[in-house]
Amino acid sequence: MKRRAPVRHRKDRSGRARLREVPVAAANDQSGDRRTVLSFVLARVLDLAAVGGAICIVLVLLAVLLHITLILFRTGSMAPAIPQGSVAVVRETPATDVEIGDIVTVDRPGDAPVSHRVVRVEPQGGESVELTLRGDANPGPDPRPYEVTTVRLVLFHIPGLAPFIAGLGRPPVMIGVTLAVAALVVWALWPRKRARTTEGETGEETQESGRDVEPVDGSDAEDRRAEEAEPR
Repeated sequence: MKRRAPVRHRKDRSGRARLREVPVAAANDQSGDRRTVLSFVLARVLDLAAVGGAICIVLVLLAVLLHITLILFRTGSMAPAIPQGSVAVVRETPATDVEIGDIVTVDRPGDAPVSHRVVRVEPQGGESVELTLRGDANPGPDPRPYEVTTVRLVLFHIPGLAPFIAGLGRPPVMIGVTLAVAALVVWALWPRKRARTTEGETGEETQESGRDVEPVDGSDAEDRRAEEAEPR
């Protein structure tokens, strides 16, 4: 609701006081435009935050229900099949289901996991399997085989996404994102002040031709015609 226009009093030939309209639409429109742009930007940021939250929820559900997780390829040992900086989607799989040529991730006690291609499979009885792995870019196989019961099988990969995900995992970034999202949520849920409408001495406000108009008494039409006919 636009604010009430300031009003000036003039006297016509009959001596009665009349009200003249003072346009204030331009100032109201400028402030309204600024508020509209800010609201639009903040709304889009909230949309992005909501999408990011939905993605996180989906990833957690996939990890818990289907044992699907992400692996970051920080080196180029699997290039050109999987370039350095790629993110791979992997699924936990029994080692007995692994075949030669599969790309798997195996855990190494006391060291980082390794993600290489299977070049040899030797069953060890029961669910245990001994796997020999080799990186596509390496001159030879890994120094020793891995005896495992489960592995993480690479389903597909996305090149170039690893630096972005690794950056999001840094504590300063996580704290900043958390605070920013919390501030946006508070802003979105904060109660807004509603404009109050008041009734003036001469009646209610009406809007005509982009201006705030203060109505006058019933003889307004005659007064207006007399004013227009008055020589200037």
